[in-house]
Amino acid sequence: MPLNVMMVVQDGRLAYEALLATASFVPTDDVRLWLMEPQPGPNWPQDPRVANPEIRAELQRHAALTPFHSTHFGAFYPHGNKMEALSALPEEQPFLFLDTDTLFLGPLPKIDASRPAASLRRTATWPKLQPDGPTRAEIWRSLYDRFGLTLTEDTNHPSEDWQRFPYYNAGWFCGPCPRQFGARFVEYATEIHANPGPALTGQSLNPWLDQIALPLVIASLGGGPRAIAGLDDTATCHWRTLPLAYARESDAVIERLTQIAQINRVKKLLKGYPPFHQMLYRGGGAQARALFADGLPDDEAVIRKRLRAAGLWVR
Repeated sequence: MPLNVMMVVQDGRLAYEALLATASFVPTDDVRLWLMEPQPGPNWPQDPRVANPEIRAELQRHAALTPFHSTHFGAFYPHGNKMEALSALPEEQPFLFLDTDTLFLGPLPKIDASRPAASLRRTATWPKLQPDGPTRAEIWRSLYDRFGLTLTEDTNHPSEDWQRFPYYNAGWFCGPCPRQFGARFVEYATEIHANPGPALTGQSLNPWLDQIALPLVIASLGGGPRAIAGLDDTATCHWRTLPLAYARESDAVIERLTQIAQINRVKKLLKGYPPFHQMLYRGGGAQARALFADGLPDDEAVIRKRLRAAGLWVR
């Protein structure tokens, strides 16, 4: 059974990111690419579909645009697209979701999606501990208890270390059935949003709601923290923003990015988005890389500050 690889595409920045992603995608017989597109509705004040006909045509060189409806989320929380789009994929077929800010470095490896998993390329972005507030353990246990789940802690880390608790980057995740996964994702995320509970007082849910609910979904479906060979490594790179990519990704990733961006039909379209024009074609990327030629700070906030000071923090 082929693996259904899914991205959500909509008008604006994500459409330009998807141009890079689809142009770098390497088709194989055991993988099928799906581009999911939210449809107009009451949760979208403006039409979210890709408006530029040339961009639509280029994306459709690689996959049809499959419609889905934003019943629960929409403009107030666009990250909800990744939850709701799962309902439009074929039932009981293995899937891999990828954010559009992903670059394919080569063919995808054989991926076992029978146990749900998600990206472990993450940092301690949530929760942010409050003075005299609950501990990390109390926050995560409250969420697991709410949904009748068992919290499994990684005892290789100290009791309040953020890495002790399952936490993922929602830039990719996979599972055996997209509809089951999506329904559970929507259920948990909407419940947390509507009723955060005392332990989450003072915690920001936007933009972290998907990454708060994701560990619960994976646990409920029998998954857990595990790396998948090739993802976030030799097969894919979740670059997030072009300034960050130029600052910290490997030479191999930058070479692949440059190669894809120089494809004439893609280059013509990417130049229409000012941040991409600056970073890819007007020397911004090289300038960003040069800022860190002597070494990369461990703290991403320091990287961003240096990029902003140079006028290179664009997205």
